[in-house]
Amino acid sequence: MLDRYLPILILIGIALVFAVGAVVLSALVGMRKPSKVKLSPYECGLPPVGTARERFPIKFYLVAVAFIVFDLEVVFMYPWSVVFKKLGLFGGTTMGFFIFVLVIGFIYDWKKGALEWE
Repeated sequence: MLDRYLPILILIGIALVFAVGAVVLSALVGMRKPSKVKLSPYECGLPPVGTARERFPIKFYLVAVAFIVFDLEVVFMYPWSVVFKKLGLFGGTTMGFFIFVLVIGFIYDWKKGALEWE
């Protein structure tokens, strides 16, 4: 039974050797010429403005959370769409309830103004 896992273990080993090898090789071969420009923070090609301790409006976090929620929706809908004929009425009802809950969350975000950009 363990012979079924041998290809997976070999693939994990190759991936680890490649990852560690790439990091070690770049550390050995890479050029090290630090300068003030290379060590400065980078913000979209412009010089940094303000301090790193500046507060951001809550809207940034609300948009990020909404993105994560609706991104997870796609992750759950893809496998369902592959086998939806086999699931029958139970699968359709369950996914309908799932989409209903997400729509309620979307309406809540919309009413709270999380999708408005001022």
